Amino acid sequence: MKPISYIILFLISFNGVSQIFSDEQLFQIDSLTAVINNPNSHDTSLAGSYVTLSEILYISSIDTLKYLCEKAKIIAETSLLNDNPAKVQKSLRESLALSLNNIGFVYNNNGQVKEALDYYSRSLKTYEKTGNKAGIALALNNIGYLYKNKGQIKEALDYFSRSLKIREEIGDKEGIALSLNNIGFLYQNKGQIKEALDYYSRSLKIYEEIGDKRGIAMALNNIGLIYKSQGQVQQALNYYNRSLKLREEIGDKKSIAVSLNNIGFVYNNKGEIKEALDYYDRSHKIYEEIGNKDGIATALNNIGSIYKTQGEIKEALGYFNRSLKINEEIGDKEGIALSLNNIGDIYKNKGQIKEALAYGLRSLSISQEIGSPARIKSTSILLSQVYEKQGKGMKALEMYKLYIIMKDSINNEETQKAATQQQAKYAYEKQKTIDDTAHEKLIAIEQEEKEKQQILTRAIAVGLGLVGIFLLFVLNRLKVTRKQKGVIEQQKESVEEAHKEIKDSINYAKRIQSAILPPMKVVKEYLKDSFILYKPKDIVAGDFYWMEHKDGKVLFAAADCTGHGVPGAMVSVVCNNGLNRSVREHSLTIPGEILDKTREIIVQEFKKSEEEVKDGMDIALCSIEGMKLQYAGAHNPLWIIRNGEIIETKANKQPIGQFDNPEPYTTHSFDLEKGDAIYIFSDGYVDQFGGERGKKFKAKAFRELLLSIQDKAMEEQKITINKTFETWKGDLEQIDDVCVIGVRV
Repeated sequence: MKPISYIILFLISFNGVSQIFSDEQLFQIDSLTAVINNPNSHDTSLAGSYVTLSEILYISSIDTLKYLCEKAKIIAETSLLNDNPAKVQKSLRESLALSLNNIGFVYNNNGQVKEALDYYSRSLKTYEKTGNKAGIALALNNIGYLYKNKGQIKEALDYFSRSLKIREEIGDKEGIALSLNNIGFLYQNKGQIKEALDYYSRSLKIYEEIGDKRGIAMALNNIGLIYKSQGQVQQALNYYNRSLKLREEIGDKKSIAVSLNNIGFVYNNKGEIKEALDYYDRSHKIYEEIGNKDGIATALNNIGSIYKTQGEIKEALGYFNRSLKINEEIGDKEGIALSLNNIGDIYKNKGQIKEALAYGLRSLSISQEIGSPARIKSTSILLSQVYEKQGKGMKALEMYKLYIIMKDSINNEETQKAATQQQAKYAYEKQKTIDDTAHEKLIAIEQEEKEKQQILTRAIAVGLGLVGIFLLFVLNRLKVTRKQKGVIEQQKESVEEAHKEIKDSINYAKRIQSAILPPMKVVKEYLKDSFILYKPKDIVAGDFYWMEHKDGKVLFAAADCTGHGVPGAMVSVVCNNGLNRSVREHSLTIPGEILDKTREIIVQEFKKSEEEVKDGMDIALCSIEGMKLQYAGAHNPLWIIRNGEIIETKANKQPIGQFDNPEPYTTHSFDLEKGDAIYIFSDGYVDQFGGERGKKFKAKAFRELLLSIQDKAMEEQKITINKTFETWKGDLEQIDDVCVIGVRV
């Protein structure tokens, strides 16, 4: 038994563990090590012992978790290749599934999101083979957590909800509480505070029922976050301190660091800078100790904010940049947006307006992509101030309006009321009994108050009667005027209500349309040196960008559907679906064939209408595999810039839709060279009216612009192209949606 015991003791002492194992845990460790060191132990026992041992020791050392689970994984995978009885196979798969899950947890903790998602997905598939519902729910929850960190809220909510449903089916109270908490976090992130508070409170109630201190601490912390977001600082601090106390009792270092950070934030808001910095430093040290990159980035950002408040700009900028670098490494979009905003604010205060605008626009783009009201709020006020300094009053006003909308969505009367109600409800449910004597006294006091109220009511009624006689005379004189005013007010309310309903519907349509666009993280994964400039004319758009990866090929397109606004957006959903079906269902990867099939699908869809529908889309579609490029287009061309010259390939002069005498779309093939820049776009950019004479920008000017910026990185090109568009447009209205995609080979 000595070899494995020595390994465990070494790992525990090496990591400076303060955790004290209970007698039961020590006995379990001893039993498991005996199985591991027994040469006659069956593979099912070995794999199970390794993974069980890892679950006991993981808080002490996350490296131990990965080491032991890798052992279990290898044993289970090797043994599953043998012809074992069904019962043995199931046991091995159970150990394998949990090992894969735990290894995924380690990768996630280290910020290696891609690897974590791979292991969690493999764990899910393995649990599905065994029919283990608790394991399936666990894997679904963990995958949802990854999507939450990536800013893909829709996907995260789907996985969390599926996990919750299974946990409710099997009566897993601890799992139900965790799922409720996670869903609450998503609603909080979306600015739906009332819903978030409801989920957090339900989670807390269950954790208290089962006596789970770790869960209670988590729920208390999250409710504290709600009160903090509503400006109810003292309530937030109370919840944070209760959470911290429980976390210190159980020795959960990561959670202790979270609580310390949150308390520091409250002190910072109260202006107690010394206390805030102390809590932030303590949090940072723990995060560094356990190697949690997400936490390190958060702590660095918060410490930077303290230095900024104290006017130590150089130090603040250093902390913000370090935070940004880590957030980009782990793909935390919320953190990236926050760091960009903070850096932009420093440049604004230093008078470096160009840099401030660049960082602010990047932050706003990411904030809108992940749909975070808090991040949009802070970035929009920054951009409003930047535009004001540039003398762009309309732009400044536009950003300020966005700031007000986000502010109202986060902190409104209904939310405040919900927070108060939940606090009262929680306090009431904690009160189990009321003393009988006190209850009787309360009834007597209430009766006395009622009698006094009746006397007061009679006196007021007499007075009101006299006043009423006088008012009858006055009201009679104002009857006609009031009637006219009432009609006007009624009409006004009807118009405002209709406007609100329309706007709400369009905003919901925007969320639906945004869901069909590929996330920028996925775009950057396959097209590393690229940009997408996407500027809808209205809230929703007829333009859209599309991307798919199949058989080693990266397919991407810039599409322009008939119309813009709501009608254009409706057509875009149909057209996007046509592209997806052509690739996913029909396994097509050659651009011309994809467009042929997409046209066929769209025409069939529109034929279902009782009226003739001639809507469709123009598109430029590319396929890249290594240094090979293929392109096909409907009206929209392809430009390749090579050695200072533009190589233009024209599209077929027929749309994707109903067309007389249609012909197959032509696929053009190219051998790419290093440094080539590929551009595809809709016609919204070149058709925009502006300049001194109010004329179109035109393709010639666009060519010259692209040639002039070839020395810049693609993201810098995006900023320049966008700035040129806004300058050209000036105070004129944007006439169409804009979509420009650039890719450097």
